[in-house]
Amino acid sequence: MLTRFLWLALLACASLNAAPSPTSATLQRLAQDPRWIALGHYEYKALRGWHSYVDDSRFFLAADGRYNPERELAATLQALYAPASLGDRHAQCVFPARTRWLRDTLGLTDLPSVRCPEFQRWYGDIAPHSAVLVFPAAYLNSPSSMFGHTLLRIDQADTRADQTALLSYAINFGAYVEGSDNSMLYAWKGLAGGYPGLFSLVPYQQKLAEYRSLENRDLWEYQLNLSPEETGRLVEHVWELQQIRFDYYFFDENCSYRLLELLQVARPSLRLTEQFPLAAIPTDTVKAVKAAGLVSQTDYRPSRERELQARAEPLSSHERQLAQRIAKGASAAAPDLQPLPQARQALVLDTAYRLQRYEATGEPRDAERSQRSFALLQAINRNPPPPLQVQRPGLPEEGHPSRTWELGLGTRDDRAFAEYGLRMAYHDLNDNAYGFPLGAQIELGGLKLRQYERGEWQLQQLNLATIRSLSPRSTLLKPWSWQVTGGLERVPGRHGDSVLVTHLNGGVGGSWDLAPGLLGFALATARVEHNNEFAAFAVPAAGMDTGLLWRNRLGNLRLEASGDYFSNGEVRRQLSLNQQWEVTPTLGLRLSAQRAFSHVSSPVNEVMLEVKWYHY
Repeated sequence: MLTRFLWLALLACASLNAAPSPTSATLQRLAQDPRWIALGHYEYKALRGWHSYVDDSRFFLAADGRYNPERELAATLQALYAPASLGDRHAQCVFPARTRWLRDTLGLTDLPSVRCPEFQRWYGDIAPHSAVLVFPAAYLNSPSSMFGHTLLRIDQADTRADQTALLSYAINFGAYVEGSDNSMLYAWKGLAGGYPGLFSLVPYQQKLAEYRSLENRDLWEYQLNLSPEETGRLVEHVWELQQIRFDYYFFDENCSYRLLELLQVARPSLRLTEQFPLAAIPTDTVKAVKAAGLVSQTDYRPSRERELQARAEPLSSHERQLAQRIAKGASAAAPDLQPLPQARQALVLDTAYRLQRYEATGEPRDAERSQRSFALLQAINRNPPPPLQVQRPGLPEEGHPSRTWELGLGTRDDRAFAEYGLRMAYHDLNDNAYGFPLGAQIELGGLKLRQYERGEWQLQQLNLATIRSLSPRSTLLKPWSWQVTGGLERVPGRHGDSVLVTHLNGGVGGSWDLAPGLLGFALATARVEHNNEFAAFAVPAAGMDTGLLWRNRLGNLRLEASGDYFSNGEVRRQLSLNQQWEVTPTLGLRLSAQRAFSHVSSPVNEVMLEVKWYHY
């Protein structure tokens, strides 16, 4: 606020007679121009009129500039004619993108000649020529990155020819978190807009190390066909947004939404943000950018974990164990290694080196480990392995859309029903699998309603969140599998009918690749339930969840058995079978059968055939 008043004072004391005075009609027309709307991050809604997504008063020159594009335009136009002696504080230096647009649109040939050394130095270091949209894929063992992320890389003119992308800069938008909030508080504040969102410009090499190594996320790079002039406009606007605060929300006003706004500054004819009135999930925004014709080329950078898995894939069980021992300190000239052919030795040593690097990620430097790494590198140089070939997974943007409409017909014992469902996001274990890893499930905002024969309606389920990460364990890598879910669901009741309960579940265990495309899992679980038929307000339970997940020609099949043993004596068990038929990328047909057991009622059998339409 103080900054804005200083601006007004300076302008009031300055001689501004040279500033043009456009007619009211001209100002109104320019204030509605898509380029000005993009520069101010404005949006119009019928109930509240104009407002800007920017939540920082330092971004506006007019007192009511956040809510009035026309007055902000008039204030900016006037500020451009302030005395050149203001230097780096001059509006031309603080708002170079606004200056360029107004100068070109109104033909302002008489603007004061202002030197902006800070901006010129900054802009010269970046030297923008082209832009790349970077998508670090989801990594389920890191809940904060489960939806993926997007950022922009700004390349210089010779970056592609010289292959110097690591020297480029990355534009990132993210939540600014002070201190170390725990996971629950982080999730809540992220959902409620409790964190400020800020743009930052950092070396791309730094972000690459963060995502590929520290978080083990694959990176997809989408070369955009922005011209050098469009890329320059984008970077000029990033200068205007330095340390400028936005409210940050995980599902809509997030990294992806803000970057779409930047692309609309670069090319105002784009209408990207209009496609995301409720939520902007990174994969969906990548699809929007691609559908707008902005992508000219796609490149893939596998994570360090995926590279390790690819190198270890041709090794036998004995060779993998040998690589593990060498990585943990055995000599590179181990007796078990010598009988192997030279080509196999090279693969084992390279695997050991990659495993050692992988396990050292995030750890402080250790002299002994560094010595072992150096000895391994010497051995690899004497007997180099063949070039590493990593199979590229399915393009994430070609997976199914995030929102799902559901219509099912089925029977529960001898009662027929129709079920209607809506899931806001994103993917479950049986969904159409292209572009998603086997064993990944992230569901948010799921609602299911049932209509039984004779017109009886029931709320069947209200799912707030379900996350399952079934990452397979192996000789080299031993990740934990885990799951968490919460919301409302129906369970067998004491009077032969179902009862709606509130629950929170969690579990941890392991998953294993039993055969190509076949995953087995077993988890120990815990549950807390509020049930009107229980005497206590909330009753805990211990249990288990185990099953098989098979990727077959039709789609995904899941066979699962679970049980909950409550502290009040209640016992529930369930056996279920689900097969999805992937009709098209946006249409699935699922057959489900389950048998539920409870000591308070007789077993209940349920069969349903369900159509799933994936649609944003």
